[in-house]
Amino acid sequence: MIPWLDGEPDFPPPSMALREPNGLLAAGGRLEPEWLLSAYRRGIFPWFGDDDPILWWSPDPRMVLEPVSMKISRSLRRRLRRHEFDVRLDLDFEAVIRACAEPRAGAAGTWITDAMRAAYCRLHELGHAHSVECYADGRLVGGLYGVAIGRAFFGESMFARTTDASKAALAHLCRHLENRGFGLIDCQMTTSHLASLGGYEMPRSEFTRRLAMLTAAGGDAGRWTEHATDFDWGEATPC
Repeated sequence: MIPWLDGEPDFPPPSMALREPNGLLAAGGRLEPEWLLSAYRRGIFPWFGDDDPILWWSPDPRMVLEPVSMKISRSLRRRLRRHEFDVRLDLDFEAVIRACAEPRAGAAGTWITDAMRAAYCRLHELGHAHSVECYADGRLVGGLYGVAIGRAFFGESMFARTTDASKAALAHLCRHLENRGFGLIDCQMTTSHLASLGGYEMPRSEFTRRLAMLTAAGGDAGRWTEHATDFDWGEATPC
């Protein structure tokens, strides 16, 4: 049994999450900004389908990526140095989240429901949710979105319509976060793809401890306005 949330965003400790399914912590509540920001600060995120109530998760272990430690292949670095993608920050958040919600090969549906999309667009309007977008010939070909609190970034989803577009978006995100003093990207679930890019598993107890320090650090909400393509991708420079 898991608790049903109502009224105030009073989440149970992540340590109370189920082992199977891994990380299921609570149900109910709302997708209002107060609820989402409170959840993220505690290492909790929503994930549910169209026919489900809102479900809140905190898996153990947690997949994370340190901005300074992303692994960039030689081929991707060459593309970055040639500026094959015009990379922008927060230019069209809604287009990114809609693209992330599109059906994918082998998937029966999407967890990015209309309610989720509306909730994160609202967070973006308030300056808490951000997007990284890759354009080619003026067309959106890849990107990602997530939530920033303090010096922690919570990655939600990414997409690519052409080779390396989502990887390029992640590389630019890492550089942007590194320049701003961010210490951690929460990748939520473990995947081999993220592991190949430098992600690794962290025990939930360590993750929540790190998170408490990072989210308490300074960091103003607001739109990111930098033109990300201005970054230098010298061969010896890690992301």
